[in-house]
Amino acid sequence: MTAPIPRDMPDLPAIPGMPALLPSPVPATAVVAPVRRPLTAAYRLLVALAATAAVTIDLLLGSPVRILSYFSIQSTILLAPVMVFSARRAWAARRPLPSALTGAVMLYVMITGLVYHLLLANESSPFSMTAEAAAPTGWHAITNQVLHTVIPAAALLDWLFLTPRGRLHLRQAAPWLLYPLAYLTFSLTRGELLPPGTPDRYLYPFLDVGLHGYKSILANALLLGLSFYALAVLLIALDHARPNPVRHRTKTGFRLQPPVG
Repeated sequence: MTAPIPRDMPDLPAIPGMPALLPSPVPATAVVAPVRRPLTAAYRLLVALAATAAVTIDLLLGSPVRILSYFSIQSTILLAPVMVFSARRAWAARRPLPSALTGAVMLYVMITGLVYHLLLANESSPFSMTAEAAAPTGWHAITNQVLHTVIPAAALLDWLFLTPRGRLHLRQAAPWLLYPLAYLTFSLTRGELLPPGTPDRYLYPFLDVGLHGYKSILANALLLGLSFYALAVLLIALDHARPNPVRHRTKTGFRLQPPVG
């Protein structure tokens, strides 16, 4: 029979020379192995080349100052380098670009496609441009479809099938609207600086102050701004609801063995 252990037994003294164990952060690469994605890189490079070619052809066929004033051209110019850098990171198995940047650019090209097809190319729209000018032909027709249909669709496909989910956040939606707001200011200022009667003084019918007046234009801008914010919120919600198209191989450092016996 053993004697009971006394309750007032003192603690054992620390052994001198023993270093304290400090928590060490584990890099993400120790858990998730980086994976190169050459097909994703090739697709994004192809989209960047298409965007660059369409903008370049438009600049060669028209007035560069006027062409660069269009929202569709500016958003496409923003998309091209983002696609190039995203392709490089996919090829080198590096972390993707910040979601605040990629989400903003995707929103702008989506705005380009939706505004064109719902307002400008829609004959039932009060801001339709189909009756004001002849339909583009030749290279203009090709670049018009690339800028307003192909590029937005390609950016959407890249986001849906080649981009990890859950990277967009609701706090990013409001800052994304700073660029459309800056473009509104630029468009109205440009129209004021150009003399009345100048062709394409206002590039979009819903921003034509000479035709509708400032009161109607600001009302249109408010409605469009609310629509753009709703579109941003919708994209963020879909980003968290959609399945994750990017799978990573896990790396645990050991293998589980079947039980013995």
